[in-house]
Amino acid sequence: MVEADRAYCQPCLSPIWDTGLAGHAVAEAGSETNAACAWLHERQILDVIGDWAVRRPGLRPGGWAFQYANPHYPDVDDTAVVGMLLHRNGDPAFADAIDRAREWIIGMQSSDGGWGAFEPENTQLYLNNIPFADHGALLDPPTADVTARCVSFLAQIGMAADDPVMLRALAYLRRGQEADGSWFGRWGTNYIYGTWSVLCAFNAAGIAADDAAVRRAVAWLCEVQRGDGGWGEDEDTYRDAPHGRYKESTPSQTSWAVLGLMAAGEVDNPAVARGIEYLVATQGAGGDWVELPYNAVGFPRVFYLRYHGYRWYFPLLALARYRNLRRGNERKVAFGL
Repeated sequence: MVEADRAYCQPCLSPIWDTGLAGHAVAEAGSETNAACAWLHERQILDVIGDWAVRRPGLRPGGWAFQYANPHYPDVDDTAVVGMLLHRNGDPAFADAIDRAREWIIGMQSSDGGWGAFEPENTQLYLNNIPFADHGALLDPPTADVTARCVSFLAQIGMAADDPVMLRALAYLRRGQEADGSWFGRWGTNYIYGTWSVLCAFNAAGIAADDAAVRRAVAWLCEVQRGDGGWGEDEDTYRDAPHGRYKESTPSQTSWAVLGLMAAGEVDNPAVARGIEYLVATQGAGGDWVELPYNAVGFPRVFYLRYHGYRWYFPLLALARYRNLRRGNERKVAFGL
């Protein structure tokens, strides 16, 4: 788009991703998601064999893409988010779609226990050293955030923690925890995003709140909380900046942090209350939030993204969940996201 004083390119649209995530927020707030789920249901890819089949011949398709239509390139992250929403909706008409998503996601697990977004076993990391791959992200290897979403989906629909698929995935996540207690977030900025994702997965899989990995992650999130009660993180953490820190708090990263803490059983932690207070205090008169920094990544160190919807549906999800847990008799988060 060319304007009077600037020009910019919107690289893609994200309607599947945004609708899935917004649907979770709306459901948490107590509103129905029938129309959104019906729209998503129609867009499941069931009859196109994509590039992923090179390493998984014979696996039936069953995923969702990121865009309105991209049938050759569905991804497991979108598929897990949509699958959890359809399952949460509870309409029996979605049972077959959830089962096909489950089959495809299980088939896309890599041998190390993790999941990449678009392909399994995409780990030829030497290719990142060729001259035009200076961003270090030429490939699609398994990552903590995507693996966590798959674990959340499979656990939410009933896969036991001792299932071999789950055991391999949880072992992968444990191996990937950073020394400071955080996890790297490949597709969202960054360690706050990754840590939120894994804590949700651990909760869904039944990992106890007193587990050592969970306690280290909780301690790290509390340590990097800012003085205003929020959380923020700079894209420079994809280089060598300190994990989970930035010059300002943002609505999306604050929401991820409090959602991660609540998933870890910390709904009564004062850090969560301060985060919720930050979200309430920064909400605009029209009900939305302002978020100008980038909040996601296409290619680390090269290409960053701003999801405009993150400043709406993640705060809504965080506020609604806090309300529900504080008012209810059960303090355990019941869903994978």
